[in-house]
Amino acid sequence: MIHHEKYLDINARPEDIWAVLGRFMHIDEFAPQVTSVDALTSGADGVGSKRRCHFENRTSLVEEVTSWDANQGYSVRLSDMAAMPMHEANATVAISPLADNRSHVTWSMDYRMKYGPFGWLMGQTLLKMMMGRVLAENLSALAAKVQSNPDAQPRTA
Repeated sequence: MIHHEKYLDINARPEDIWAVLGRFMHIDEFAPQVTSVDALTSGADGVGSKRRCHFENRTSLVEEVTSWDANQGYSVRLSDMAAMPMHEANATVAISPLADNRSHVTWSMDYRMKYGPFGWLMGQTLLKMMMGRVLAENLSALAAKVQSNPDAQPRTA
């Protein structure tokens, strides 16, 4: 699998960040590329929760929670991604506390490409650039949503 991640130190406590991230069915409230979300499960958010995210480019995909740790983050498995060049993908958002009521947030993607060696090359170049931009935008928007330092720049790990 190809791994890519971005991180950002945010001027907010983990529980303040979780107050936004933990609203799993509402990622469209801050993620710039997500235009709407369909809740595919009901009840409390956690392992097994599913959502369909609709994007600006009129594509969509399904995310299912595979791990859920309040105030620490969650992982999702992506599916129904026919419009994407990936046949397997997972994403994780992790929150770690720092001193002075700050937090280190890491957003990562692991994916396996379609199309054999050509797909792998595309995944290491074009898709990695695109994913890097999306992850960085999500982190910056998350920081803005929790009223921290929206001018901070995400970094590549």
